[in-house]
Amino acid sequence: MEITGIISAIFIGIAIGGLGRLVVPGRQHISLLMTMLVGIAAALVGTFAASIIGVADTDGIDWIELALQVGLAGVGVTALSNRSKAHH
Repeated sequence: MEITGIISAIFIGIAIGGLGRLVVPGRQHISLLMTMLVGIAAALVGTFAASIIGVADTDGIDWIELALQVGLAGVGVTALSNRSKAHH
């Protein structure tokens, strides 16, 4: 993977993390850095899952892949937020 691919993956992951945080109701108790890392991981896992089920390469916007990524980010944000809240 080239440096431009890595940089674009980071920006997409940040956006996915932000969207994942938006779909989770209430206040999340995790940092912006953790949100970005969750987003990057969710983007990678969501792309992998979309390619397995055959919806990653469609014409136009891959809505199912995007939904998988945002859903995974929401799950990750919720899990980390609940874990963080339990320690307070």
